[in-house]
Amino acid sequence: MRRDSTPDFIEALARGLDVLRCFGPGRPSMTLAEVAAATGLARPTVRRILITLEQLGYVRSDDGAFALTPRVLELGTAYIGSQNLGDLALPHLRALVRRTGESCSIAQLDGSDIVYVARVAVPKLVTLAVTVGTRFPAAATSLGKVLLADLPPRELDRVLAEPSRAGVRAHRPLEREELNAVLREVRARGWALTDEELAPGIRSVAAPVRDGSGRVTAAVNVNAHAAETPVDTLVEGHLPLLLAAAGEVSADWEAWRARPLEVVSTDRG
Repeated sequence: MRRDSTPDFIEALARGLDVLRCFGPGRPSMTLAEVAAATGLARPTVRRILITLEQLGYVRSDDGAFALTPRVLELGTAYIGSQNLGDLALPHLRALVRRTGESCSIAQLDGSDIVYVARVAVPKLVTLAVTVGTRFPAAATSLGKVLLADLPPRELDRVLAEPSRAGVRAHRPLEREELNAVLREVRARGWALTDEELAPGIRSVAAPVRDGSGRVTAAVNVNAHAAETPVDTLVEGHLPLLLAAAGEVSADWEAWRARPLEVVSTDRG
């Protein structure tokens, strides 16, 4: 993994995060040797990191195998709580579900993956198993294409070079040249469509959520079963409702981020 060469970069901290990130749906429990192989770190280094994480309560060990503990959720929930984007989006997602009859979600970019921060699901025969925190490869999703399309070229190259931590493979992955063409189209029209690229039977359309500077910080989508919802219905029927909802979330997000920060007094006298 490429490291920052600045003098303030803390390599030991980066290695600890590498160890935390190497666990996932496909690798819920690993031996020391497996963690070393997954991270590319020396076994003595991995051993010290795992012992430290275990003493801090983020890792547990059993018969030589290590696994994450529920305490790691504190890291994710702290982010979600501080950002509050999921809570802001939920009323708009619920309204969008009522209008479209389809599952709706909001996600943000993390490396080459998207991470869901809120979702309102509609029971379907064919659907995605998605909860808050679920990851998918960004390039295979409508949400991810909206987020990738907003990145400058160098940043896009860096992000796509990162390995996915989603633990799933796209059903129909795009070659880089094809993806570049799709992202140009997304930039031009302001929304993205995927048709059974992530998984068979799943198609979706997504729109951007912007902050006060106009930067795309999240994306909202409508997710449908391909056998029930034609592409024309998604684009002509659901897309206008989606664009309106994304605009409402953007406005709420901008207002929330512009709110005066609460000052907590430390005077105990």
